[in-house]
Amino acid sequence: MSIEKLTENAISLLKKLIETQSFSEEEENTALLIEGWFSEYQISFKRTKNNIWATNKYFDESKPTLLLNSHHDTVRPNSKYTNDPFEAFVKDGKLFGLGSNDAGGCLVSLMATFTKFYDVENLKYNLVIVASAEEENSGQNGLNSMLPIIPHIDVAIIGEPTLMNLAVAEKGLVVFDAVIDGTPSHAAHPNDNNSIYNTIEVLQWFKDFKFDKSSDALGDVKMTVTQINAGSQHNVVPGHVDLVIDVRVNDAYSNQEIDNILQEQSPCSKIAPRSLRLNSSSISLNHDLVKAGIAMGRETYGSPTLSDQSALSCQSLKLGPGDSTRSHSANEFIYLAEIQEGIQIYVELLNKVIV
Repeated sequence: MSIEKLTENAISLLKKLIETQSFSEEEENTALLIEGWFSEYQISFKRTKNNIWATNKYFDESKPTLLLNSHHDTVRPNSKYTNDPFEAFVKDGKLFGLGSNDAGGCLVSLMATFTKFYDVENLKYNLVIVASAEEENSGQNGLNSMLPIIPHIDVAIIGEPTLMNLAVAEKGLVVFDAVIDGTPSHAAHPNDNNSIYNTIEVLQWFKDFKFDKSSDALGDVKMTVTQINAGSQHNVVPGHVDLVIDVRVNDAYSNQEIDNILQEQSPCSKIAPRSLRLNSSSISLNHDLVKAGIAMGRETYGSPTLSDQSALSCQSLKLGPGDSTRSHSANEFIYLAEIQEGIQIYVELLNKVIV
């Protein structure tokens, strides 16, 4: 089938996906739509919970395997929408609707690309596609749960909106819960160990602290205090203050190293990570996928936003139509031309690397 017809059908599928609610952990019905695509093209597929996956027709275990992945869950629409988030409509070349940009456009473009190569013989790489669930909430039943099920992956393209430029690295994430202790007391009595006042120096420490190692692609580790909670009533000095710290980790550190540093150096009474599994990721600039993309005129950069790359231990490239700044925004949209370009670039890229 021609790229033009695949593009037309991909846009039609995206409109259906937009009009089908698919909040994280509630993707049952969009999974059915994705199944319908594979059935229509007579592609054998499997479903694990709400993840739909398939391999190319001539899969050969002796060859390396390239994963194509994007997600079909969405965040909930924010309160600033003036359009119906579940109405897919086109205006001025823009397709509006929840999940259009993040990451429906990427998903249908990768599905079209996989379909184009599905029954091509003698590819240099096997192909595996996973239309995954629970990306937006980093859930337990998303891509991370599929890795023991699908064939071993050697390299991956993760479909997220990058304006079809090459995100060759992505920051990881560790969220810490911390406690600052003090002495509880009646507000009317003297207290030189007020936990709220103790927080002043701790907050200054977090504001000023710098991790030593920077990254060419991702820059510095970014650590931000994002939540603070203390006290129950006006006349009681609380015995502790709770903090939440968001740490975006570059590829110069492992998440475990970040934890070790904060355990040793932070002035908090207690500090503990919620999880260490959302790791930074990267791909060598010498990898064939990157070299081919650069030869096609695509720019490289490091991405500060998290994706399903964090579930992977192999090299991975984030690449997709749409613009990350539109993600999770009110009246979300993607240009139809971006989807058309996305499919063309995906196909050209794979033609250079796997054919």
